[in-house]
Amino acid sequence: MNKQYFKTRNHQLTVLSVTFFLLLFTALMLPDKAQAIPAFARTYNMSCLSCHAAFPRLNEFGQHFVDNNYRLPNWKDATVETGDDMLALPSSVPLALRTQAFAQAREADAIDINNGDTVSADADFQSPYQIKLLSSAALSDHISYYFYAIFAEKGDNGSVIVEDAWFSHDDIFGSNISIMLGQFQVSDLMFPREVRMTFQDFMVYRMAGLTYDRGTIFGYTAGPLDLSLGLVNGNGIAENKTINSPGYKRPDHLFDNNSGKSVFGRIGADVAGVQLGLFGYSGTQKNATAPAGTVNGKRDADKVSYGIDLSGKIGSKTYWFAQLLQNDWDNFINENTQYRWFGSFIGIDYIHSDHWAYSLLYNYADANDLKNTDTIYEGIDINSLTFSAAYYFMRNIKGVIEVNIDLLDTVDKTGNYWTGHLSGENYALLGFDAAF
Repeated sequence: MNKQYFKTRNHQLTVLSVTFFLLLFTALMLPDKAQAIPAFARTYNMSCLSCHAAFPRLNEFGQHFVDNNYRLPNWKDATVETGDDMLALPSSVPLALRTQAFAQAREADAIDINNGDTVSADADFQSPYQIKLLSSAALSDHISYYFYAIFAEKGDNGSVIVEDAWFSHDDIFGSNISIMLGQFQVSDLMFPREVRMTFQDFMVYRMAGLTYDRGTIFGYTAGPLDLSLGLVNGNGIAENKTINSPGYKRPDHLFDNNSGKSVFGRIGADVAGVQLGLFGYSGTQKNATAPAGTVNGKRDADKVSYGIDLSGKIGSKTYWFAQLLQNDWDNFINENTQYRWFGSFIGIDYIHSDHWAYSLLYNYADANDLKNTDTIYEGIDINSLTFSAAYYFMRNIKGVIEVNIDLLDTVDKTGNYWTGHLSGENYALLGFDAAF
């Protein structure tokens, strides 16, 4: 037996041992007290349970609250009486925090793509994992705003990242058409990642580049159909270029490095109690170039994504959801070459009681044409099953235990670079998640 065998076995034994410990620890946890409520609950003097089946999962009323431009009909009751009908100030600045801290045992490694040097951490304290500052309020009869900033995201202390940040109007020019302008996730049209129950992500959205971007979304309800149409820069939220052609030190930036905008849309409907959506996205992205596709080139490569999302409810406690997404990245690595790959996920959330909630999430993706390209995009391949259990000490604070099982075989280096599924993704995680 070689050293790699013993290394793999040690990883597996570590994960199994910590998993057993976490399960035992969770079974012995006792409830504690907290004096905290999120911003919306504080504004309207109501329980988090009004909008959440179990935070952060929304219930039907919570979804209605979102669809109603993040407000209740009596929103003005929470504003200051100024005697000016043209001024609606919240009686207090609507702020909230969400904090997360975890300890994790895992198998995955950090591997240098150029020389194969490996860094491993079988046990990892991820605390704080992230601290979010959130704010949202109604500003007029039709306009609301929402934003949040992340401090110390995933251990990156010393940084602040603004992710969601937008204004919305629910009836522009009396047309019943809504508009959102700002920074948001394209994937929010299907399943918002921020309200998922698992630590594990909806991986296809990340790999397809359908998360944060800057742009606008128009919405309209036509009978039984919900229609959404959006435009975004198509390059995420980290890119900008300083404007210098008019002269030196001009105080503005270009937020877009693509020659055109990306367009996307969704048609949604309720079909026999099942929420069904058809999604499409068309735009460009910069091509991938050496080494191992880690550098963005200067060529605009066509990018198309399309798929179907489904969700529903079984009884009063079980929520299910699924996403299928086909991706076509033409000319992405080599010119005159088509690269097609497929990704999906399916999940179930079971709200057992006031104190316990359980989630199961399956992620699958096939890199297809991106296989054997000797690039990091070979790593799109994923086949994992995640189980998560949450114990709610209070409505807004929970203890989390989660286990991820990697069902995909690891591979050996085949090209010039160390890319692909070189190590497993098994992990066991324990931590806390609170909003107040």
